[in-house]
Amino acid sequence: MEKNTQDIYDLLILGAGSAGLSAGIYAGRAKLHTLIIEKEQVGGQAATTAEIANYPGVEHTSGPELMEKMLKQSRSFGTEFTRAEVKKVDLAPEVKEVHTSQGIFKGRAVILATGANPKKLGFKGEEEFKGRGIAYCATCDGHFFQDLEVFVIGGGYAAAEESLFLTRFARKVTMIVRKGELACAQSIVDKVMEHPQIEVKFHTEVVEAYGDTLLKGVIFKNNETGETFTYEASQEDGTFGIFVFIGYQPATELFKGQVEMDQSGHIVTNDAMETNVSGVYAAGDLRPKILRQIVTAIADGAIAATQAEKYIAEQKERLGIKEENSHVTPNKMQANYAQIEQETSSLLTPELREQVLGVFSKLERHISLVVLTDPSYDKSLELANFAKEIGGLSEYIEVRCFNVDENKVDQEQMHYDKLPVMALFDEKGSYTGVKFCGIPGGHEFNSFILAIYNLAGPGQAIEEATKARIQAIQTPVTMQVAISLSCHFCPEVVVAAQRIALLNPFIEAEMIDISLFKEFKKKYNIMSVPALIINESKIVFGPQTIESILTMIEQTINA
Repeated sequence: MEKNTQDIYDLLILGAGSAGLSAGIYAGRAKLHTLIIEKEQVGGQAATTAEIANYPGVEHTSGPELMEKMLKQSRSFGTEFTRAEVKKVDLAPEVKEVHTSQGIFKGRAVILATGANPKKLGFKGEEEFKGRGIAYCATCDGHFFQDLEVFVIGGGYAAAEESLFLTRFARKVTMIVRKGELACAQSIVDKVMEHPQIEVKFHTEVVEAYGDTLLKGVIFKNNETGETFTYEASQEDGTFGIFVFIGYQPATELFKGQVEMDQSGHIVTNDAMETNVSGVYAAGDLRPKILRQIVTAIADGAIAATQAEKYIAEQKERLGIKEENSHVTPNKMQANYAQIEQETSSLLTPELREQVLGVFSKLERHISLVVLTDPSYDKSLELANFAKEIGGLSEYIEVRCFNVDENKVDQEQMHYDKLPVMALFDEKGSYTGVKFCGIPGGHEFNSFILAIYNLAGPGQAIEEATKARIQAIQTPVTMQVAISLSCHFCPEVVVAAQRIALLNPFIEAEMIDISLFKEFKKKYNIMSVPALIINESKIVFGPQTIESILTMIEQTINA
């Protein structure tokens, strides 16, 4: 008889995209003790899609909306979810091990659903101007190009869809297509070709992008005639945009040498989603397949979960493990929830309120949310109301709101220089280095709740070696994370930076809603989010982990 079975999940799902969430729904319904582990945004590629019109039975929706519903549905069946970076896997043993930034998780079966990442073209200037005109997510960065011209590189479904989406912001969209036709459904082709703001250049490739602090020009080549031509931003515009959508590379590097892959790095499976390793399944865009769509990824996830269910049942029967199902607690609220009034507020739906209460039930220490206000500035008053509503959900949270210059002690502690602003103070009344400049709604709501949990609760797990690196820093460090509330990648950077700040009094981590601070955006020439600025000098764009941020901090202070 195996011991400590309560420490072993039935099923671990790596990735919370369409395939992973679908697997979570089916596994939860089968009453498997299931954990979904996701590094970045819930929904994967689908979460960056503004419009979905080809999902059967749903006439019109957005990627984030559909993925959020799938996550909620999987949770309703008892499936657990955690945000963590997978660092290493051991898939060969009977009990699989997944080593993450939040610790080691064990499971009897594993579904690999890590999806794929956007490919880069590799043209001259691509890396140099990433975040300064070159981008890979229209949903995240499209609004930075309001009334400017943009070029979309690619001729597939994603490029066509993103071109249509970018017409909401850009004055003109030009598609740069290497081949002689668009490779997507005719209905989408018709929309693109008939759109008055879109021009399509076939048989065309990018040669070089150039500029100074921002993207200023790009050289193209006709691959039939060899002729080159240049586009340069007008003096009035100052810059323009290039969005690259040329396909995806499977995110399977971690699994090399453990499961069979093809030459492209896709994981090979049979029709039952089984890999060549017993108890290991793969689903979604990391498999070789002829159609990469949400509907096919969802089918993969459903198949993988049902096959995993059979495998797990056989293993438990062989080992003599009895089913307990004690982990299945969908739709149940803790006893203290009943003491909180359940009306829908202006900010929180009943479902979101329930989730927040679940987190706040674990708080252990008293903290304060300090908000500075200006009666003449509506956004500062809106932030104060936001803080009061959140504070009302836990006796451990005190909310203190002051007009600017009314409480100079706290104001100086939190290094006030902009409104709206809210800072977290610890149980001793000291500023923690965690600050929100803007209202942390949208995707940033999660980072705000996690900041409270990491300060007042047990906090997210962190490796001792990483913790020691953080606490070894004895030099003042400021981190500013420029975000957009519509960005799915931004919360990861905010959470990582603020987790570091909470462990070291020398470090400050500030979330900045870029839409509210135009001068800040202009100062650093920010054309993409997330943008992390360290000590008001070094700036990097894109997703970051605690480890990558730590490395940059160490390099900055040692330079």
